[in-house]
Amino acid sequence: MPSTSQKIAALQRAAQTSPEYADIVPLFIGIYDYLLGRENQTGISIELSNGNPAEKVEKGIPLLVFSDLKVDRKQTVAFLRGVIGVLIEKGQENAEYLQHIGTALQEGTIEPSALYAAILERRRAPINDISEQLSIPSPLVEFIFEIPLKTALEYFAANYEAEQFAGWQERICPICGSRAGMAELSGEEGRRLLACSTCSFIWPFKRLTCPFCGCDDPEKLSYFSAGEGATRVDTCTACSRYIKTRDSRKSGSDVPLEIEDLLTIHLDLLAAKEGLERGK
Repeated sequence: MPSTSQKIAALQRAAQTSPEYADIVPLFIGIYDYLLGRENQTGISIELSNGNPAEKVEKGIPLLVFSDLKVDRKQTVAFLRGVIGVLIEKGQENAEYLQHIGTALQEGTIEPSALYAAILERRRAPINDISEQLSIPSPLVEFIFEIPLKTALEYFAANYEAEQFAGWQERICPICGSRAGMAELSGEEGRRLLACSTCSFIWPFKRLTCPFCGCDDPEKLSYFSAGEGATRVDTCTACSRYIKTRDSRKSGSDVPLEIEDLLTIHLDLLAAKEGLERGK
């Protein structure tokens, strides 16, 4: 699994070679610079407690559920306030919103663990409630609280190898149960791998199957690309969703998929114009 320093290096290379990323790269470099060396200081720890891990995998059940996450409120608030400080320094236009969130955390108006649960379990209501309560855009609320959650889960997932889940055939991550954020084709035969949108764990998946609805009708599965890049958009008309897929046989295998995702926002815009929704 790529390290934080590898992500920073990939962003720095992108900033040097692709001027079109000049506006977004410094923000994410700032975030990853903050995370570097703090990956285990999010205030979130994980203790697997329910059932035998091997049995869970055999039954198609992810390793962890939210109750396995233990949140130290004092530490997670300190971590979040550090993230907010970076975003204020690098992002400026949302400074007032960010300050509101920092104040609400300090005063106890926001309960981080409730938002972590909502993100992991894909429940929009708690995020929207905080958004309305503080008059802050919900995507910004979700973005901020995803940072420590993803960091903690990725730190945990790094202890596992894909080979431990060789029989996993589910459309969700075997570690945390989240959906795929990106896909990759690798090796001479173009083996398809899915990368978790939350913990970044990578697991093998069937080549001609939608990772969101399970459709395997070739008439409903297609793809499009833009330019000569290695990343394309795989689409499913059965559920109107898409996933970006990098063909690492062409290039880009040295770039972490999480960073590839950031650097291919133009593909998300094209997919949105086609009326497609991102599956994660």
